[in-house]
Amino acid sequence: MVTMYVTYAGNADTPFDREHWIGVHLPLVRDCWGPYGLERLAGFFPQGDGGGLIAIATCVFRDEAAMEAALASPETERVMADVDLVTAVKPQRTLDA
Repeated sequence: MVTMYVTYAGNADTPFDREHWIGVHLPLVRDCWGPYGLERLAGFFPQGDGGGLIAIATCVFRDEAAMEAALASPETERVMADVDLVTAVKPQRTLDA
């Protein structure tokens, strides 16, 4: 298994549509990457100042090859285009293999 953390940096003043992210974006990610080996997906909002983070998603893939296939898939364009509807912040990816 490999976990990809997707983080969004910002503060309380950074525009971020939480409802869209939870209700539309995360289901879109599940639909787009599930066939490639995405096994689990969760979204979190850090409490307090969040250490400079406004949202965190954890994407657990079957293995690194599944993650790479998902990221290289044509569906990833839909996922990234939808991020623009949530926020202007560009997400950062970190891996925990």
